[in-house]
Amino acid sequence: MFRRLFCLLPTLFFAACSVSQLPPVSHDEFSRLELKILALGPHVSAEEAARAARVALQYPRHLRSQYEVTDGPLIHNSKVNAGTRPRGLCWHWAQDMQIRLAAEQFETLDLHRAIANSNLALRIDHSTVLISAAGDTMLNAIVLDPWRFGGLLYFGTLVEDTKYKWLPQTEVLRKRAENQL
Repeated sequence: MFRRLFCLLPTLFFAACSVSQLPPVSHDEFSRLELKILALGPHVSAEEAARAARVALQYPRHLRSQYEVTDGPLIHNSKVNAGTRPRGLCWHWAQDMQIRLAAEQFETLDLHRAIANSNLALRIDHSTVLISAAGDTMLNAIVLDPWRFGGLLYFGTLVEDTKYKWLPQTEVLRKRAENQL
């Protein structure tokens, strides 16, 4: 456990040194995410993939402003927990992203919620939203993580996201409820 935490220290340090203003989303970023979403399956609508990519990349920037993020994620978390910032914990990002994406009423895409690190002794878990082809499981989904870089969206498949081992949110919550009995 300590080895895992020690390995995270450089990431946590550099994440804490983020700048308050984010660069605009590049055309290349839009294209990369749109193509990833299209690759989820042959029945994914090109129009929905483009819309999902646009929302997923732009909405975190709106949330960053709304949450008053000026620091890296862990420092911002401390400010939220101390009551000096309104929102910005990972589950806030995930919840708000899911609500915004769901408002698009996709027909060829589904949204999923996931939690990582729920089995760590320190219980510092991490929540996010994922997007898949309609009817598919989160195992074949793309992770959409706006918290990790404070409003700059991380996106990648579960296999590509080697930082976290994601589990379905419902599974983690069920296990926690069973342990509370």
